[in-house]
Amino acid sequence: MKFSEMPYERPDPEQVKAALAALTRRLKDAPDHETAKGVFLEKEKQMKHISTLSNLAYIRHSIDTRDTFYDGEMKFWNGLLPELEEYRQNWTMAMLQSPFRADLAAEYGELMFLNAEIALKAFSPAIIPEMQKENDVTQEYEKLLASARIPFEGGVYTLSQLTPFKTAPDDGRRLAAWKAEGQWYRDNQQKLDDYYDQLVKLRDAMGRKMGYDSYTTLGYYRMGRNCYGREDVERFRAAVVKYLVPVADGIYRRQAERLGKSYPLSFADAALEFRSGNPRPQGTPDDILAMGKKFYEELSPETGVFFDTMLDMELLDVLSTEGKEAGGYCTSLDDYGVPFIFANFNGTQGDVEVVTHEAGHAFAAWTNRDRVPAEYIWPGMEACEVHSMSMEFMAWPWAEGFFGSDARKFRYSHLAAALTFIPYGTMVDHFQHEVYDHPEMTPAERHGVWKRLLGVYMPWMKLDGEIPFYSDGEGWQRQHHIYSSPFYYIDYCLAQTVSLQFWALLQDDRANAWERYMAYTRQGGSRVFTELLKNAGLESPFEEDCLRSVCEKASAWLDGCDLTGIV
Repeated sequence: MKFSEMPYERPDPEQVKAALAALTRRLKDAPDHETAKGVFLEKEKQMKHISTLSNLAYIRHSIDTRDTFYDGEMKFWNGLLPELEEYRQNWTMAMLQSPFRADLAAEYGELMFLNAEIALKAFSPAIIPEMQKENDVTQEYEKLLASARIPFEGGVYTLSQLTPFKTAPDDGRRLAAWKAEGQWYRDNQQKLDDYYDQLVKLRDAMGRKMGYDSYTTLGYYRMGRNCYGREDVERFRAAVVKYLVPVADGIYRRQAERLGKSYPLSFADAALEFRSGNPRPQGTPDDILAMGKKFYEELSPETGVFFDTMLDMELLDVLSTEGKEAGGYCTSLDDYGVPFIFANFNGTQGDVEVVTHEAGHAFAAWTNRDRVPAEYIWPGMEACEVHSMSMEFMAWPWAEGFFGSDARKFRYSHLAAALTFIPYGTMVDHFQHEVYDHPEMTPAERHGVWKRLLGVYMPWMKLDGEIPFYSDGEGWQRQHHIYSSPFYYIDYCLAQTVSLQFWALLQDDRANAWERYMAYTRQGGSRVFTELLKNAGLESPFEEDCLRSVCEKASAWLDGCDLTGIV
């Protein structure tokens, strides 16, 4: 069935709640393992259907935030999903207390019980009102970004559509685009400050209602982190400052030389990697998707069948259009056993990275689509990002097809960006820890924290006031994860570190690298992150030597990269 043909109907909330309550009672009353297993599988089927309906509404609302029907449906789900948590928690407690727990664990794995124990620590009926309000405020923030109409050079652009101008080779044009974008954020400063202020206070209230000192503990539980904690993340951040910030600093110093710019770089100049322009994909969006089809069909039989299915079933929506939500994501439609990719093509190399990155997520979900329980389709967020970021590197041999004469530029740019991203992403995480440790901070104080952290993690940026929104420490407000997915962003950094291991393996033996990739991916979410890595013969990013090693190998490759003839 094609995506456009998938039916959507709002479920009756009371029927859903009653069905979950009935399943919980039947589990408690189950006289034997086979009966308990039957109830467990019924509950799996019901929750997959609820997930499918809520995701259909979410995707269709994302595609056009102006659609009044799906805007209303999102408001409905924003209210219902927090209410269902109480019923899910009752089910979870019944599972944990079941006399047949050991039998279920023997068949389906102990991890679902570990995750269930964490889920109990992440919810109480007392926080339902805050969760509902949190959903509504987050939706308003996303709608605000989607509503952006930025005048530039006689045209009017969305935030995504303006992006190509922000990397224009012409210095004046590029700076003007950055200023235009910054001005839009400045014009909406009051709303942006207010939305985040509400979210911080709501989340802090949730944490304290749950008996925690701050939101941070609750935030880690809500992320489902089951094999590492705050201390591990702090140790990783310290290693980033020690090993990676100097490497990234060297990359930007060489960039300044190529551009004929003074160091440190302005935000606008840091966005231009080569004087002749950043790598651009060749052809139309249809050409990029066609090249994606060729890449996946040649990569392996499994990936070929997967990507052909995505195209045939209309499971990619990638054009940047009026009213479309910013950013990109991959999600699942469990009733149909398929993933869905949402993105905003804008003529930059990011378009190709959508085909590789988001499709990396989708391929992992596709590979594990029949797993029971359904929660094992996806591992934790940090583990999911390994699928996507590593798939980007798998596509290097096909770079000429995607980028034509810009292929050499792309490979250099892609590896350099992987290294320079980690300090930025780590800064996002550090910023959020500071915010939730001090929820009483004013908007101005939060901007001050971001500006201070820029000096630690991104010393190559010049805070000269040329683009006030960025130089005054307000640039974090364009990172929607900070609003909608607190503490998610460090997952990208952990995964990028692992993906650099795959990049190193690819330099030596592509067949071995792909075998390791599939060994990692085929596990789905059946193991915790560190075990997934170990089972695929990979190092944990929490080990200091891991980051040191990938930094050495990647920086040596960049130093020796032949850029002859490229300016």
